[in-house]
Amino acid sequence: MHTSFKLAACFAMASTAFAAKAEVVEASDGHFITRAEAVVEATPTETWLALISPARWWSSEHTWSADAANLTLTPQAGGCFCERIPEVDEPGRFTLEGSVEHMRVIQAYPEVALRMQGALGPLQSEPVTGILTIAISEGEAGTKIVWEYNVGGAMRYPVPVISSAVDGVMNLQLSRLSEMLGQVQGPVTAPPPPPAPPEPDPESETSSDAAEGGADEAGAAITIDAQPVIEEGPETSEPGPSVDDAFGDLSDG
Repeated sequence: MHTSFKLAACFAMASTAFAAKAEVVEASDGHFITRAEAVVEATPTETWLALISPARWWSSEHTWSADAANLTLTPQAGGCFCERIPEVDEPGRFTLEGSVEHMRVIQAYPEVALRMQGALGPLQSEPVTGILTIAISEGEAGTKIVWEYNVGGAMRYPVPVISSAVDGVMNLQLSRLSEMLGQVQGPVTAPPPPPAPPEPDPESETSSDAAEGGADEAGAAITIDAQPVIEEGPETSEPGPSVDDAFGDLSDG
């Protein structure tokens, strides 16, 4: 099975494992934001030094080489959050060493913030932009880590599916980092604000009557304004492709 196909499956499994405490705080067509927080016993300096050493805490299950020891991060503008793909030299098979750029650093403010741009995991094959912002601050209970991943662009699968999967992976990585630093409070996400109640539509009853073939008080036939239907588009209950389907063309069958 191709590595990218396996990573897509891992993303999906991670979303299930962390569904109880993972929340997508914002989502729309072609866009979503995941956000989580944790508080650790370590100082901001210790937290920063751990953060820029992903080989110590990143999950090996979410790497291309299946070993987090191959990860490096250069904490300066233009620096790479990269992975080395070791060469293979065994009977009947030989490959040269390879590499992967997971993200590129666009801001490194020691002990305060790390911001990187890149599409993680199965998002790498999609024309999307992802911005991961990790903020560090000192409080009374310990050092607070805020972890936000903002993704936007065209994707080949439903946003609710991939956003939930990505959120699970992000929470997994923050959990591993915070546990290593002495977790005071594990990843917690604030639920999104409830949607505003819909505005009452004075024409809703009229439209409903029209849909049922009704008539007004004068007995005249009631018609429906087609323009809102054209602008909003038809509703459909047919689901979009799954994450596995989206990456089926990259698998070995």
